[in-house]
Order: sequence, then C-alpha cells, then structure tokens
Amino acid sequence: MILLVLSDSHGDLANMTQAVERVQPRIILHLGDCWSDGQRLHTLFPKIKFEQVPGNCDYRPAEPLEKVLFLADKRVLLCHGHTYGVKESLLSVGYAAAEQNVDLFLFGHTHRSFCDQRGHAILLNPGSIRDGAYAIIRIENEQIRTELHRLSESSS
Repeated sequence: MILLVLSDSHGDLANMTQAVERVQPRIILHLGDCWSDGQRLHTLFPKIKFEQVPGNCDYRPAEPLEKVLFLADKRVLLCHGHTYGVKESLLSVGYAAAEQNVDLFLFGHTHRSFCDQRGHAILLNPGSIRDGAYAIIRIENEQIRTELHRLSESSS
C-alpha cells in the first residue's frame, strides 16, 4: 500500500498534483493548511482514497483536529501539529503517540521535513508541499517504510 503524505499546501495545487502524478498512491493524506486545496485535489483524483485534517490556517470547526486511521493493520494518527506545539518541541507528540499506541504519527505545521522513530511509533512530517516537500509511506508485509522527497528530485 502506497500513501502520499502532503501538508501545508497554502494554495499550491500544482505541486500537489505533480506529487500525486509522480507517486500514484493508493491513499492521499493531507495534514492541513489549506483545507480547500485538499478538496480541490480530491476533485482532480476522485478514485484515490483521500483523508485530511484541518490546520491552524483552516477554519473548520465541525472537523476533528486529528484522526486515527487503520491502514493495513497499522494505527495512523493524522494531525496538523499546532495543537501539540511541534514548533517548540516533539515531547508531547512522543507522549501522544505512546498513549494512543499508534504506529505512525503524521503532522505538519513546521514546513520542515522530519522522520524519526520514538519508541514504537514513527513520527513523520512531510514538510511543506508548497516548497516541494512530501512523503511516501509504504506498508507492505506488516512493515512500514517512509521516504522524504522533494519535487526538485529527478523522478525514477
């Protein structure tokens, strides 16, 4: 299963579209900032499963700030990250990942790509797709592989 993780698009539908066309994922995950970009992307690729959460720049009071998905028997938490103070520290993210027993904790907000293992969980921030950064997650044979990419890389 191939997942494309995007965040902080801030109006850049072109970069999002390019990432989808390059990766051809089974699922697209958008981690907020800008909700309407996610909706527009889903309209362009309606056959690809799509999930998103709002960010601090999105006014979506009826939408949950985070979601837990079950993907190939893995618990995946999606959030924007602002409610966990990710610009200051990842301490609360690590605690939340352990408390909620997630395999993957996905967040954005900082516009900086990041991937690290903390205890049982992988913490991943794809960076800002507006700056060309995105992540690919492959879940195969009960294993999770993560990759951080930039659109400026040559496609293989």
